[in-house]
Amino acid sequence: MDNDDRSSTAAFFDLDKTIIAKSSTLAFSKSFYQGGLINRRAVLRSAYAQFVYLVGGADHDQMERMREYLSGLVTGWDVQVVKDIVAETLHTIVDPIVYDEAVTLIEEHHLAGRDVVVVSSSGAEVVEPIGQMLGADKIIGTRMVVGEDGKFTGEIDFYAYAENKAEAIRDLAKEEGYDLARSYAYTDSITDLPMLEAVGHAYAVNPDRPLRRTAAEHGWPVLVFSKPVALRQRASSIRDAPKPAIAAAAISAGAAAAGLAWYAVRRRGRG
Repeated sequence: MDNDDRSSTAAFFDLDKTIIAKSSTLAFSKSFYQGGLINRRAVLRSAYAQFVYLVGGADHDQMERMREYLSGLVTGWDVQVVKDIVAETLHTIVDPIVYDEAVTLIEEHHLAGRDVVVVSSSGAEVVEPIGQMLGADKIIGTRMVVGEDGKFTGEIDFYAYAENKAEAIRDLAKEEGYDLARSYAYTDSITDLPMLEAVGHAYAVNPDRPLRRTAAEHGWPVLVFSKPVALRQRASSIRDAPKPAIAAAAISAGAAAAGLAWYAVRRRGRG
């Protein structure tokens, strides 16, 4: 890592399979079942979807189908109910699946004076509490529209995916004064290529095959994270970041919907 003028640089981290060992959008399926938002069949589908995601990831068409599917599925859900469920289960679900290597890297960037930004296609409401657990300075996530009645309308205000991630990073850099040419980015997926190309120091973490090939072509380092660790059991100094308060812990439509979405996407692809 370079050591010059660190105050105006940042490190941008994808979330799924980069910081945590699973898909954040699938991890809460059992909690939503217990809370009455989805049925047992959806839980089984999300378990299958988690396997598909971990093994093969997703391409552009699958991500677009997921976006359309989750928009319809969550229409009418009460946001406060979703927030309460996630607040009760956040640490139980997410805490044990954080990569030890990612936490160490986050600490190193903070010690170097860089801001850490978590960038994820998951809902901003779930990315934010996870980011708080990790001591992240900023988060970028998908934003769902909430109506005056406090329920999801089914519309997506901002989908943090592909080029949209890069645009959001550039916008944040302008606001915060980050020098992107000297900043860092980490991700596992070829769909995040625009995010990697937006910074001067790009890293492929547990990359899918297309990203591995692209990293080799560009001379980008490839990192392998393989040791999930429970944050509360780790002797860590992640900025002494406080755990998120219950009122702040929430999740958007993507978290519950993706379990069904991945399954539907996979079946359509086979049809």
